[in-house]
Amino acid sequence: MELRNHSGLPVFLLLGFSEKPEIQSVLFGLFLSLYLVTVFGNLLIILAISSDSHLHTPMYFFLSNLSFSDICFTSTTIPKMLLSIQTQNKVITYAGCITQMYFFTVFGLLDNLLLTAMAYDRFVAVCHPLHYTVIMNPQLCAQLLALTWLISVLGALPESLTMLRLSFCAVVEIPHYFCELPEVLKLACSNTFTNNVVLYVVTGVMGFFPLSGILFSYSRIVSSVLKISTVGGKYKAFSTCGSHLSMVSLFYGTCLGVYLSSTWTHASETGRFASVLYTVVTPMMNPFIYSLRNRDMKRALRKLLCSMSSSQ
Repeated sequence: MELRNHSGLPVFLLLGFSEKPEIQSVLFGLFLSLYLVTVFGNLLIILAISSDSHLHTPMYFFLSNLSFSDICFTSTTIPKMLLSIQTQNKVITYAGCITQMYFFTVFGLLDNLLLTAMAYDRFVAVCHPLHYTVIMNPQLCAQLLALTWLISVLGALPESLTMLRLSFCAVVEIPHYFCELPEVLKLACSNTFTNNVVLYVVTGVMGFFPLSGILFSYSRIVSSVLKISTVGGKYKAFSTCGSHLSMVSLFYGTCLGVYLSSTWTHASETGRFASVLYTVVTPMMNPFIYSLRNRDMKRALRKLLCSMSSSQ
């Protein structure tokens, strides 16, 4: 296929996982299955929470928004990859690449900040149970949600805007299945010092403060739980945090794994497979974590599925 660049803008090629034609159908089937499980799993969580009045609480309010964010997060990368495999067209436009990077960062930051808001909710529930409904009122929940969106939308701008100052060759081959910022920076023809500084500063700030908030919340939670005299009371208090703690561990664990794999190895193939963990696996696993570990959620899901089957 001959690529022509009439506009003067670079043309990006997403090389994906493999050039071998015999495994393209396998990759398409695998990632289509993972994507559908992710979308329908998180959609069920949203529908179950919205349809059950018993789940209209701050914790499930943030969980439903996390599920929506996970759907959007996965949708920024996987549909384009599936389309490329199906049509055998690896081209993504310059504007499309910048747009994909921006929204990928937005929903990645939103996931991170929603997990922080959920940690604060668990801190209030365990450490200040008598004042929980007063503190975590609907107005505060709405304000926290609006703040997470505002920080995410604005926080993703510096990395994307500084990309506009870079120059590239006419045709740029990206050894990845989406426009991941560090991979694209490696292929720039101009100086990327400013971009790397912005990348490290934004990543550091957006990683340090939310993680610090989560760690602070759980340090206070553990301190409060240890003061409970009975074993049953300790288990009951900490069990309310189990699902959230599992999600936090999965989110930060996969992000750390991707960072270490890119630091220790320079093989692009290793980076691609590591990226699958946080772009596909983590959003897919979150519904299972909450539905399998939470009796209220299992009850709401059964009620939703029964109502859907009876309506047919």
